[in-house]
Order: sequence, then structure tokens, then C-alpha cells
Amino acid sequence: MAFVSDPFVHEVIGCAIDVHRGLGPGLLESTYSRCFQAELTARGIRFTTEVPVTIRYRGLRLDGGYRIDLLVEGRLIVEIKAVEALQPIHTAQVLTYLRLSGVNQGLLINFNCPRLKDGLKSVIRREHPHAVLQCLHLLRPIPSRKHKVFFMALQALHSSCEGQAI
Repeated sequence: MAFVSDPFVHEVIGCAIDVHRGLGPGLLESTYSRCFQAELTARGIRFTTEVPVTIRYRGLRLDGGYRIDLLVEGRLIVEIKAVEALQPIHTAQVLTYLRLSGVNQGLLINFNCPRLKDGLKSVIRREHPHAVLQCLHLLRPIPSRKHKVFFMALQALHSSCEGQAI
């Protein structure tokens, strides 16, 4: 598991670790959420809870009842879980919130694990395809085979993204 190296994100993860050390696994999601919020507050980290996610479809604004658990400092989505194991649907949920909100990073935190590091997942919003195209231009000329393979992978990624609404 790789996190983006950001001291702010590490501080937020530290809050989750402190809550998990204090409570352990086996409680309800709402309990972990309230304790996590208390930890963020104690460290002076601003957050908003139950942030509504608006869906836009063909000019319509729909409130589908979707809510982000916590939006931390306006730049990090945190989804709290207390489940047996994180599932792909949980990651999809965070990715959807990232896409709809325009936020670039989210943390999925499952407190129902003996070791919290096994329940942590950092989710990064995929870059816009045009950013991939810009990277392609930066790599020319290709000085080595290693760069050529990377270049080909970026081209494939760009091709797979073409025509997608992002």
C-alpha cells in the first residue's frame, strides 16, 4: 500500500491510528467516526461531516442521498468503515466521491481490523487523460528501453481514456 507522501495525510492517518489504539476493533462505525472527529479536533484539523454529494445529469442536479463521511480541510475525503474486510465496492464508492467532488485524494479506513494498517487504503483520483498526453510529450526523445516501455504504457492509458467524460 503506497500513500502519497503528504505530511497532512500522515497526520490524518495518525489520528486514525490513535483512535484504533484506544478502542481496538469490534465497535460500530458511528463510534469510530465520533472518536476520529474528536481526535481531528484535538489536533486542530478542520473537517466537515456528512457532506452531500450532488449528481449532475443532463443539466439536472440530483441529490441522491449520497454523503461523504468526512471532508478534511476541504482536500481529503475520509470514508470510515467497520466491516469484516474492505471490498472493491468501498473503493468504488470513494472513487465516485472523488470524481463528483473534484477532490484528488481519499482515505478508506476500516477500524474493524486487528492492525489498522491492514484496513487503510489511500485512493487517488485518476488524472485527466489530457494530463497523460502532456506526459507523453515530455518523454520525447526516448533515451532508453525502460523509458520506451513507460512511454508505450502511457500511450495505451491515453488511448483507453479517449472519449471518456471526466
